Amino acid sequence: MLPAQEAAKIYHTNYVRNARAMGVLWTVFTITFAVITVVVFIQPYWIGDSVNTPQAGYFGLFHYCIGNALTSELTCKGSALDFGSIPSGAFKTAMFFVGISMLLVVGSIVCFSLFFFCNAGSVYKICAWMQLASSTCMVIGCMIYPDGWDSEEVKRMCGQRTDKYTLGNCTVRWAYILAIISIMDSLILSFLAFSLGSRQDNLLPEDFQVEEKDNA
Repeated sequence: MLPAQEAAKIYHTNYVRNARAMGVLWTVFTITFAVITVVVFIQPYWIGDSVNTPQAGYFGLFHYCIGNALTSELTCKGSALDFGSIPSGAFKTAMFFVGISMLLVVGSIVCFSLFFFCNAGSVYKICAWMQLASSTCMVIGCMIYPDGWDSEEVKRMCGQRTDKYTLGNCTVRWAYILAIISIMDSLILSFLAFSLGSRQDNLLPEDFQVEEKDNA
């Protein structure tokens, strides 16, 4: 059998190595998640036309395009900086919460710099809370967004059967689906960050020593 001191050092080395490997994976996935949230926020493909819609087009959180029945050209409107150009109050609210979700994830990446100055366990937990809050905001944004489907602009594209939470002849596009998937991603990342924070708290000190019994 290995002496107690040597066994403790091997355990400590493996524990630190595993914690660092998990930390690297969490960092990579957090950066990937941040890119996803930015794409979800800016892309205007939350809902769109189908073969049965009166007009071609698509809608995002703030930007949308609707086809002209005579020329078949798309007329695009909407800007995140111009609330008056957004066709529904629900879209404005959804944009706000998804935007906050995006900023929280980007903020968690900025917090990576704190690893150089603060306790690693505390930094992991700060990022975990930010990612959990990001997930909550994304849930709210995704739930509120369909409340704006009864706006006149959406009905012009999707047909008069369109109403709140009823999409009529239109279909859900990939950006909306990606937003829903990102909720689960954020929850997983936040739970992993909490786990990493706890592991950091439980790490043995570098100078761990086990007192050997000199006298039987």
